[in-house]
Amino acid sequence: MSDDLERDLGLYATVTISMGAMIGSGIFVLPALGLKKAGPAVILAYILAGLVVLPAALSKAEMATAMPESGGTYLYIDRAMGPLFGTIAGIGAWFSLVFKSSFALVGLGAYLLLLVPLSGGLVKAVALGLAALIVVLNVVGTEQSGKAQSIIVTAVVLALAAYVINSGFAVEPTRFQPFVSKGSGGIVTAAAFVFVSYAGVTKIASVAEEVEDPGRNLPRGILISMGVMMLLYTLVVGAVVGLNDAKSLTTGGPTGGPSLTPMADGAAGLFGGVGVVAVSLVAILALTSMANAGVLASSRFPLAMSRDSLAPGRLARVSERFKTPLNAIALTGALLIGLIAFVPVVELAKLASAFQILVFSIINVALVVFRESGVDSYQPSFRAPGYPFVQVVGLVGGLALLTQMGTFPILGAAGIIVGGVAWYLLYGRPRTDRTGALGAILARRRDEEPVSSD
Repeated sequence: MSDDLERDLGLYATVTISMGAMIGSGIFVLPALGLKKAGPAVILAYILAGLVVLPAALSKAEMATAMPESGGTYLYIDRAMGPLFGTIAGIGAWFSLVFKSSFALVGLGAYLLLLVPLSGGLVKAVALGLAALIVVLNVVGTEQSGKAQSIIVTAVVLALAAYVINSGFAVEPTRFQPFVSKGSGGIVTAAAFVFVSYAGVTKIASVAEEVEDPGRNLPRGILISMGVMMLLYTLVVGAVVGLNDAKSLTTGGPTGGPSLTPMADGAAGLFGGVGVVAVSLVAILALTSMANAGVLASSRFPLAMSRDSLAPGRLARVSERFKTPLNAIALTGALLIGLIAFVPVVELAKLASAFQILVFSIINVALVVFRESGVDSYQPSFRAPGYPFVQVVGLVGGLALLTQMGTFPILGAAGIIVGGVAWYLLYGRPRTDRTGALGAILARRRDEEPVSSD
C-alpha cells in the first residue's frame, strides 16, 4: 500500500457530492417534524438554518484552498488550534457524519414500506445491504463513487424540480395561514432542528486531496451547492406545506407523531396513482446518496488523524490497487453497519446535529486564528468575504441554535468532547508536539510583553 490519493473529482462531481450530502432527510423526512415546531414558517426556518451555515461554508471554502488535503473539518481546526482541538473535532465529526449516514439508511425504510409491505426486520436488512454496498463502492474508488453520486443527484434534482413545478398548480394558499403560528421562537427551534439538512455542504472538503484543481473547484463547488440547496429547500418545503393538511403532516406518522414521508403524502394528487411510488423511489435514491457521501467524507477523518499520529498508522494506508484509504473506509463501514444493526439511530441523529452545530461554529474561529496568526504556510487562493464580521455572525448564530437543541443532545455533544480529550491525552499527546496557528499567536504575544525589572 502507498499513501497517495488520486485527484479525479472535477467541479461537477464536487458539486454533486456536496449536494448529495444535503439531499436526503432534510427534504424527505424533516419537513413535517419542522412544521410541528414552527407551523408554515418552517420555510423561514430552513432559510435561517442556511444563513447560519453560510459563514462556516465560506470559511471552509477558504481553508480548503490553503490546505487541499484529506481531513476537512479535522484538518482545519487541528492546524488552527492545535492537536487537542483537532482530535475532538476529528472524532466528533467522524461520529456525527456516520450517525447521519445511518439515519439516512434507516430513514429510507419509511419510504420502502410505501412500496412493499416488509417487516421491520426486512427493512433493517435492506438498510444493512445498502450500507455494505456503499462501503464496497467507496473501496473500489473515489472516481466510481463520484460518478455514481453525480448520476443519482442529477436524477433526484430533476425529480424534485418536477415535484415543485407541478405543486404550483395544486397548493392551497390557506394552508400557509397563519404563517407564523408558533411565534418567532418556533422558527428558531425548527432552524436548530433542520440545521443538519445543510451540514453536508462542506463534506467535499474532507476529500479535497482527490479534487482536481482544488483552488478553483472547492470554493465553487461549496458555494454553488449551498446556493442551489437553499433555493431547493425553500421551494420543496413550501410545496410540502401547501399540498398537505397540517394535521396529517404533524400527526400522520408512527404512533400519531409527525409524518416521516411528507414528500409522498401529497404525491398522489400531483402525479396520480404512480405518484407515491415515484416519490418513494426518488427518496430511496436520495437517502442512499446521502449515506454514500457520508461514508466518502467521514472515512477521511481517521485517515487524516492517522497521518498526524493521532490515530493508529494503519488507517493512513492507501490501497495500491484502488487508490482509496481501505482501512479507514473499513473502520467507518463497520461503525455504520453496527449503528444500523444495534442502535436507535434516530436518537443518535439528534446528537450528530448538536455536535455539527458546535463544529460549524468553531470552524469560524479557526479561520480567524489563521488570518490573525500570519503564518507563512497559510496561502489560500480564495478569501472569504466579509471577514471577520461574517465569522462572528456564524459563531454567535450557531451557539444560539445550539441552545435550542434540548438537554440530551447538548449532553451528548459534551460527551463526545470528553471522549476526544481522553483519546488525545492517552494516545495523541505522547506522539505529537504541534501547537497550530494559535500557538504562533500566543508566542508572538509573549514576545511582545515588556520584561519587568526588579
